[in-house]
Amino acid sequence: MFKVGEALVGEEPNLAHIDLAVGEKDGPAGEAFLNGLSNPSQGHTPLLSVIRPDLPAKPSTLLVPKVTIGNMEDANKAFGPVQEGVSRAIVDSVDEGIIPKERAEELVVIVSVFIHPEAEDFQKLNRHNYGATRLALRRAMEDFPSVDKVLEEKDKGGHPIMGTRTVKLRNPPYLQVAMDKPSLKQQLRLMEKLPESDHIIVEAGTPLIKKYGIKAVEELREKDENAFIIADLKTLDTGHLEAKMAADAGADGVVVSGLAGINTIEKAVREADKCGIYCILDTLNVSNPIQLLENLQEKPHIAEIHRGIDEEYAGEDHSAWGDIPTIKENTREKLVAVAGGITQESAGEALESGADILVVGRAIANAKDPESKARDFLEVMGEAWSSIKQEKFGDIEQFRWRTDF
Repeated sequence: MFKVGEALVGEEPNLAHIDLAVGEKDGPAGEAFLNGLSNPSQGHTPLLSVIRPDLPAKPSTLLVPKVTIGNMEDANKAFGPVQEGVSRAIVDSVDEGIIPKERAEELVVIVSVFIHPEAEDFQKLNRHNYGATRLALRRAMEDFPSVDKVLEEKDKGGHPIMGTRTVKLRNPPYLQVAMDKPSLKQQLRLMEKLPESDHIIVEAGTPLIKKYGIKAVEELREKDENAFIIADLKTLDTGHLEAKMAADAGADGVVVSGLAGINTIEKAVREADKCGIYCILDTLNVSNPIQLLENLQEKPHIAEIHRGIDEEYAGEDHSAWGDIPTIKENTREKLVAVAGGITQESAGEALESGADILVVGRAIANAKDPESKARDFLEVMGEAWSSIKQEKFGDIEQFRWRTDF
């Protein structure tokens, strides 16, 4: 047997974060137990966990502090409320049958504990470490979470330090607001006016980036650390370098031109994967987007069907979006964006054609009230999406929040 469990209980600074492993004495867990007990390190000395002196927990439990114990005040927290809470949780788990009583002498438990340096409430430390240890142990013995559960939950909720910002586009449709005006001051003001919604993407447009460089992305990220930001670089060469530059500046996605060489596109995709961001292939002026996508070994995460601004100003008629389902099948995330003259009137048509992301620039940026205009688009998109998918559409994706554990 080798089981692993984890649990977080409470709030800073008196929270408890427990990582633990359970296994046989004559296996790798037992070997790690003896190594830890016989090789203490300064500030992280493992201790045999006891309920009270002369009464050790069963199964035998090794308590390992994650945070350096720097003085007697820190030591009192570890040896007092934390140790007692962990030990009692282990023994109560035997009493409840979570750990089979007949196996208590065969097993060992290694518990890694987090003790905040500013923690001061011994009662909360004791109670939280007791609860977190019992929960982690139950999860370990029940193999929770399953792989299916991890895949279901991985993009929900939020990290206590990194927050709850959207990092995966898992719940279309999305309104991508293109910030193309080459005035960083104006675009930062526009960003302030956008409504709070999980269905809004912010695009640092090509003219903006050409004028201010990648710093424009950094400024947008500083303005809103929770925004989903795409850097529209329209990369034509050195795909890996530009993808990395975008990621380093804080972008969640980078746009590469479909007119670039296949080697450049694929390098951009690989670097985007490496950096944990999306690579979007812009098909502006590409005569056969489907053929291009089919020729790529490394598929982009998103494909963008794009009519240029100059074409719009020339008064060229809006053409059909093409075979969006086939284009979508040739992307990693099965997402297609459409750009170029999107209006509230054409938004529904684009979604009915299979689009997942509507890229809108001047219609919102030039509006007297950008927030209301963005909300108008979201409303139209919501009505169309509800009609197509028979699903409700809201500003905040409720299922992004962890609710069941």
